[in-house]
Amino acid sequence: MTRVERPSPARTPWAGRSTYPSNGGRPFTQVDVFTDTPLLGNPLAVVHDAQGLSDAQMQAFARWTNLSETSFLLPPTDPAADYRVRIFTPHRELPFAGHPTLGSCHAWLEAGGVPRAADEVLQQCAAGLIRIRRGSARLAFAAPPCIRSGPLDAALLARICAALAQRPADILGHQWVDNGPGWCAIRLASAEAVLALRPDWPALHDIKLGVVGPHAAGSDAQFEVRALIGEGAGYEDPVTGSLNASLAQWLIGSGVAPPCYVAAQGTRLDRRGRVFIERVAGQVWVGGSSVSCVHGGLAL
Repeated sequence: MTRVERPSPARTPWAGRSTYPSNGGRPFTQVDVFTDTPLLGNPLAVVHDAQGLSDAQMQAFARWTNLSETSFLLPPTDPAADYRVRIFTPHRELPFAGHPTLGSCHAWLEAGGVPRAADEVLQQCAAGLIRIRRGSARLAFAAPPCIRSGPLDAALLARICAALAQRPADILGHQWVDNGPGWCAIRLASAEAVLALRPDWPALHDIKLGVVGPHAAGSDAQFEVRALIGEGAGYEDPVTGSLNASLAQWLIGSGVAPPCYVAAQGTRLDRRGRVFIERVAGQVWVGGSSVSCVHGGLAL
């Protein structure tokens, strides 16, 4: 593992080129997000100096990493922002995603990025400017507003029930919770019911589904969340910031969840993701720990 040397804030205020690599390559960090223990969260690949890379190169690298998301750090074009990020899945670019927001900010700060404000970082992405709060324990981003809400139509709900082998009566609530990636969501009676699901992936084709259910009293988390994504062959995302952000807006807004709670995610994948939700003055904040696992240089 390459020794990390942080540049001086005065020389590189946005930390686009850290001094990680010794081979002249682009600085690269792989971060585990929504955990303080390596290998138990959701991994994110971060390319620190993405200037000069084409859209095709970014997409090809994201496809090669085969992680749920890969982010590319760039100088901001908005004068209010501290840095700009572009976020790619193996299949497409996203306007916003939660775990890349926290993981990219963690990597940017670790590489020597100096925000304009002491207690907040302002990230520019395709969805606009995202506020990231710097606390003593963890970073937290301000949940963006949903671009689509309201109940699911009967045809879509029937497809979801069939794909999950659920009866309509098993669904206690359903909602569009799309804040960019295209999420819809259902609520089940318990965390055990959520964890018992065995999706029919072909039947979930083109659906990005969040499933949530409450844990019993005394658990360290109040809700269990799963993110089931029907892209490609279908897969489950380990821990999902954007989904938890819009789920929190739905659950708190409908009175199902308290203003502050912890969500567990990734249990079925042998992960132990923890997402910390807090609503303050009407704004939902989505927090989590991050830990860097790999530093190196990218020959691209």
